[in-house]
Order: sequence, then C-alpha cells, then structure tokens
Amino acid sequence: MMETKLAAARPRYTVPYARVGSVLDESDVEAVRELLLSGATLSAGPVRERFEEEFAALIGVRHALSVTSGTVALELAIRLLDLEPGDEVITTPQTYQATIQPLLDHDVRVRFADVDPATANIDPRRVAELITPRTRAIVLVHYGGLPADMDALMRLARAHDLIVVEDAAHALGSVVNGRRPGALGHIGCFSFHTSKNITTLGEGGMITTDRDDWAERLRRVRGNESDMVLTDRHGGFAGASGPPTGALYPGVAYTHDCHSFRRSGTNAAMSEAAAAMGLVQLGKLPGLVARRQAVAARLTAELAEFEAVRLPVVPAGVEHAQHLYTFSVDSERVDRDELVRCLHAEGVETYLRYFPLHLLPEWRARGHGLGDCPAAERAWFQEHMNLPCGPWLTDDQVELLATAVNRALVKATRD
Repeated sequence: MMETKLAAARPRYTVPYARVGSVLDESDVEAVRELLLSGATLSAGPVRERFEEEFAALIGVRHALSVTSGTVALELAIRLLDLEPGDEVITTPQTYQATIQPLLDHDVRVRFADVDPATANIDPRRVAELITPRTRAIVLVHYGGLPADMDALMRLARAHDLIVVEDAAHALGSVVNGRRPGALGHIGCFSFHTSKNITTLGEGGMITTDRDDWAERLRRVRGNESDMVLTDRHGGFAGASGPPTGALYPGVAYTHDCHSFRRSGTNAAMSEAAAAMGLVQLGKLPGLVARRQAVAARLTAELAEFEAVRLPVVPAGVEHAQHLYTFSVDSERVDRDELVRCLHAEGVETYLRYFPLHLLPEWRARGHGLGDCPAAERAWFQEHMNLPCGPWLTDDQVELLATAVNRALVKATRD
C-alpha cells in the first residue's frame, strides 16, 4: 500500500530519467528461464565462466572476474593496492561516492585532483601537482562514458610507479583508438547495476586486469578464501597427501602455510542467473550504445544553436558510450537552476550528477572542504546539466526532449 501511495505521489514525466539503463526483452527472460529449468547449478558454474571469458575478450584483457556489484569490484580493487598507513591516493571529486568509498577504511591520505571543465574528467595537470613520494595510486572515473586522458595519466603513473584504477562503470562500450576502458590502466571496475549500459538482473560487477597474481588473489577472496601469502609446507601433513574427494577446503590447506595475512575473504560470486542475463546483454551492447549515441547526436544538434552552452569535448579517436548526456551553461548568461525548473515543468526529468565528493560529510571530516576543487564545485553549483539519454527513449520522446530543452534554455537565459 505504501509503495502504491509513493508511486502515485511521483510526478508523471513525458521524458523520464529511466530507472533501467538497458533494454530488456524476451531474450533476457528466456536465458534465465532456460537456466532455471535446466537443473544446473545456480552458483559458480560454466555460465559465469563464459560471461567472464567473453567480457575479457571484449575489453582486451587477460582476466575478467565477475562479482556481485560495481561497488564490490571497487572494494576488491582497492584491496589490491596493499595500502599502508600514510600512503596517498589521488582521485576525482566528480563521480559517485562508491568510487572512493573503500578508501575510508584505510589510514591513507586521499587527495582530490580537480576536473577538466571541458570533459568533467580528472585533469592530469592537477594530478601532477599532487604527486608526492607517498603517492601510491590514481583512482579515476570515465565520467559519463567519456574516457579520461589515459595517455597523460599513464605517463605520470609510469614516471612515479603508481597503480591506476579505472572506474569504468559508465564506459562499457567506449573506445579509445581501438582500445577499451578497463584495459587502459592497471585495474578496471565495471558495474551492471540496473541503471548501467548493460545489467545482470539489476546488480553485478566485473574487475579486469592483465596481472596473473592479482587475478589469483581476486579469485580466492571472492570465493571465501583469505587473501594471504602462502609458503610450501614441503610434504604436507603426515599421512595427508592432499584433500580427499568431496573436501570443503582447497588443496593449499594440506600443502601450504600462511607466511603473511592480508585480509579475510568474502562471498562476492555472481550467480549463474545474473551471468546468463549478462551474456545476452553483452551481445546487445553495440546496439544499445548506438542508440545512446543517436539520442546524444540529436541533443547536441539542438544545443549547438546556443552560444551560452558548452558541450563536452570528445577527442579524436574516442567513441563515447554516452552513459550520461552532460553539458554546461555559461552561468553569467543562463540560470542553471531555473533551467532545471523549466525542464521539469516541460515534463523532462533531470538529475545533476554528481555532488562534489570532497564536500560530503565523511570527506570534510578528513580535512577537505569548499575551495579544494573549484572547477568541480563551479560545475555542480552553477553550470552542470544532465539530460535523459538512453535506449529506452522513443523517437517521439527524443523530439519532445529536444523541443523542451530549446524552450527551457530560452526561458532560463538572462536578458
């Protein structure tokens, strides 16, 4: 009853900001149905393995390991950094909180590098200014699906021996000179949340890497084994050459000792049903991205008529997956908040993504505050705009959206 009342209270938008970022059809349903009726295992089986293999091949990496969410992918990626007290990590303020939330559990100094206003991605020049001898990693996001300047960032990483973690939750389907996000840094993290470019039953994630040792650690951790350094026991226990048939514990329990302990493991295994949908969705990815790009092209054509609008800069050789459609306004000429109100009055649902992370209470408690990242702050409070952009939009809705944006901008422009 409460849900019915809440649904009735929500405004009805002509052009909604959909809660499902992909398109689901009978092929998704049939894949899950076939698995459920097959009698096969629903956990840690061949479907998950196939999904991981096809994902790794698409991204162009040696290893792709599925997990239960993009947030968990980021948590496990941060574990691989082996951070010690006093270490420093450089990151972006322009992302969802899950990108850097795991760093709150570590006694490290997080340094926010401001964004490039032209792209909303982390600015390599600001990163360079923040590197110290204690810097261990750069954690970035490909904002909205537009890849960050990875050439510049990887040059910095090589020069200072840093690990680069890509939050590629927005960037599945993007391409940079023939290469894909998730293979541009050292560790890639993807999300299959219901709002993302493909989904695995509403939640799910993937970690990508070329390092065999990291992949082995991830396999152990997500499978409820501890993350530790092992040494050969030289013969195992007396009378025990290995685990008996049906043993619950791995062979290393008989043949190895713990040299040093990092952290406990957990159960982060993606279900077979989620992986079954993931395989179908992965096959649809080119069409889903193409539809996003077509919607974005129509919006760009409309917005290009306005001198007070700044469109994102997409470098040559980059294919933008358009997870988000973002633009900025000249705050001296356009009242951004009035623009939001006008769009809502036109029946267009909008969200502003994302509030600068360094201004959240937990990060202010760690010494961050207003003025740390002027470009990100100015964007969110005065300039930044997101419009619905996805395969769920019909052609009629796209035209309504373009017309509404035009009218709203005229109304919000200062005389």
